[in-house]
Amino acid sequence: MTDSVDPATPRYSPQTELIHGGIERSQHGETAEALYLTSGYVYDSAEQAAARMSGDEPGFVYSRYANPTVRMLEDRLALIEGAETCRIAASGMGAISSALMSPLQTGDRVVAASALFGSCRWIIGTLMPRFGIEIEFVQGDDLEAWAKALSRPAKLVLVESPANPMLDGVDISAVAELAHKAGAKLVVDNVFATPMLQKPLEFGADLIVYSATKHMDGQGRVLAGAILGKSDWIEEHVDPYLRHTGPAASPFNAWVVLKGLETLNLRVERASATAARLADAVAGHEKVRAVRYPGRKDHPHHEVLMRQMTGGGTLIALSLKGARAEAFRFLNALNLIHISNNLGDSKSLACHPASTTHRALSDEERAAMGLDDSWVRLSIGLEDAGDLERDLHNALDAI
Repeated sequence: MTDSVDPATPRYSPQTELIHGGIERSQHGETAEALYLTSGYVYDSAEQAAARMSGDEPGFVYSRYANPTVRMLEDRLALIEGAETCRIAASGMGAISSALMSPLQTGDRVVAASALFGSCRWIIGTLMPRFGIEIEFVQGDDLEAWAKALSRPAKLVLVESPANPMLDGVDISAVAELAHKAGAKLVVDNVFATPMLQKPLEFGADLIVYSATKHMDGQGRVLAGAILGKSDWIEEHVDPYLRHTGPAASPFNAWVVLKGLETLNLRVERASATAARLADAVAGHEKVRAVRYPGRKDHPHHEVLMRQMTGGGTLIALSLKGARAEAFRFLNALNLIHISNNLGDSKSLACHPASTTHRALSDEERAAMGLDDSWVRLSIGLEDAGDLERDLHNALDAI
């Protein structure tokens, strides 16, 4: 795994680090990052093997522990995020579950925002109680509720901002202050904002988690996840968990994400500009009940989202007049935009969260998030904005 990145070391801008950060060239001097597709490593002697395994000598021992290609990705993401260190996992959920479960034990307490990705809700609401962990969900924008929930000690706090699927905003600074007073570490899932638009560490977050499958690869090819934060915490809690439970990332997948990062800023900038245009374009349509886009002033959490983000992002949430039948008619009438539960892709994608990404939640849990069958989530890609606008309007007219 990667060594810590010294935050005092002079750094280039994030846009430059996306291309050059963390590169370690072999003796061949390759231009592109080398792909070390190997499971194990050989040693010059038995003494060296023992020294490597004990940590007395630096070097690689097994790709479940660390790999040169994966380490380059870890170093690059740490530089981009301004974090001390980073760990890569096999998927976004591999990263999130490792970050959440690794420090916990029976009797600990976890507080989370109610608006979360469906699998994250399952980990906190279903898995953690099986191990005697106390959990509490809080409405993300209700600071009084946060203060009440964190008036008692807690171990971890989890938020998404913007949250999946309705782009809810959470005041990261305010929740971080309350979490720290309760003795908790704040974990922020930053996948919707990306490190290009939001830096949670600057607002007091302790750990950041990503599905690198999304914007970082951003072209629908591979799965990967990332955990970023302070070295001492990650080395104490996350490293043993990753090593012994084995959610290791494929070196090939890490290499693909490394190449994806080179265009991350350009893709997020372009897709965000298109998303802002499309959100405005459909807001007045007679079949649309509500539009949620962080950059629009009518978003209920616009102020806090724009205080934390430098742009509106690539996601839009639409509430259509009607329910599931109307949402399905809209989705089925799309031609250019594909139906998929993925997001952050170069291709524009749409899904019906209540029947896909959040289908496993109870009616009460979806109601607590404000999610009903009328909502559609749009992930905007790199197609021509005019073509996408026509596709959306044609689909809306077909309802």
